[in-house]
Formats: sequence, structure tokens, C-alpha cells
Amino acid sequence: MKKILLSTLLWMATIPMFAQLNVQLHYDFADALYGKELSNRPHWTATIENFKADKWGSTYFFVDLDFGGNTMKSAYAEISREFKLGTSPFAAHVEYNGGLSGGGSYNDAYLAGAAWNWANQDFSKTFSFQVLYKYLARQVVGSKHSWQLTTVWGIHFAKGLCTFSGYADVWHDNSVKGNLVLSSEPQFWFNLNALESVPDDFLLSLGTEVELTKSLVWPTDGLNDRFYAIPTLAAKWTF
Repeated sequence: MKKILLSTLLWMATIPMFAQLNVQLHYDFADALYGKELSNRPHWTATIENFKADKWGSTYFFVDLDFGGNTMKSAYAEISREFKLGTSPFAAHVEYNGGLSGGGSYNDAYLAGAAWNWANQDFSKTFSFQVLYKYLARQVVGSKHSWQLTTVWGIHFAKGLCTFSGYADVWHDNSVKGNLVLSSEPQFWFNLNALESVPDDFLLSLGTEVELTKSLVWPTDGLNDRFYAIPTLAAKWTF
């Protein structure tokens, strides 16, 4: 569920001490679409996401908590820091990815590189592109040294009622078929406080996410070389 908040807020890092936190809850329809192939996948994911800007740049993190069978099955987190390069749209970017699951830890990754951030005048349209070196710390098969390309976007329209946002990551991993991994999560939200009958401080959004992956999701047969498109129903509260 990562990086969606980041699309709107990267350029708001020019506002001293700007901060925003949101909590999301997603229900996953993987087994309804793919049956036993993804029956091992938890239905519920809770996401905690936070962004904070300061005079040097911005800090962003999210944590995904997956639940199934009345227990937490896994936890995955990413944290990143960007340092502004003067008044240019470029920033230095460092990042850590990692987590734990019932089967052990994720393949921890350390990333560093450059970001280019853009927004229109009223921040209703935002875009970021990142070029990163990626070190796969726990890689056993193949090289630990890799690269990643990331795009993050956000579009607010219909007088703030609707938001279309998302990210796409592509990285090299020669332990998978084709040597490339894709992860993308476009989201669509209805922001209820944009309705005239709803108070401005009622910051509830309802919507959906589609998780698009290639060579990332592990099905029950253990062959993670497939493409999946997995939708969710979701609610989000912004603090």
C-alpha cells in the first residue's frame, strides 16, 4: 500500500514542518479471483503511512500489517529520506525496505539515488521519478547489487472529491525469471469531506486499490514468476 501519500506531499516539503499521517484498511479479493492458487494470501491489510517535511527535505515511511485467521501474518515497512538540492526539483534519496513474515524475514534492501519531483501550482497534480541503486542484503541466489526505477503520481479532481494516485516500482533481480520484478498499486479514493453535507474535518476516504505484480507474489505452488492484478476495497482516515 506504499508511497501513495508521497505523491501528493513530496513537493509540499517546501512548507516548514509540514506533516501528515493516515491509516488505511484494505480487504483483498485474491482468492476470489485466483482460487487455491492464492489461498495462502491474507485477506486484510492495515497500513500506517506518514510524511513529514522540514527545511532540509522530507521523511516518509509506511508499515503494512497483513492479517489472516485472526492473527498477524506479516509486517513490511519502508522508510525513506530526501534531501533537497537547493531550489531545484532534484533531491538526494535514501531508503530502507524490510519486514517479517511467518516464513522468516523479507529480503532487506538498502537504496540510494536521485529523485525528480514535480507539481502544478495548486498541488492537484504531482509526479516523482526516482533512479536508485538497490542492495539486496539477504540475496542468496544471484547478485546482491541491483537497481530500481520508481514513479509516484497523484491527481485530485472533481473539486477534491476524487483522488487517483499510485506508484510503480521496477527492479532488477536475477534470481527470478526474466530478471525483473514489477510492483504497482494504483488507488482511487472518494474523499467524503469534499461533499457539502460532510464537515471539512471528517477526513474519511473510501475507495479501492489494485495490486499489480510480476515475479513478486508467491502462490501456493511456490512459483513466483506470474503476473497478478488483485483489487481491494478500502477505507482511509487522514489525521
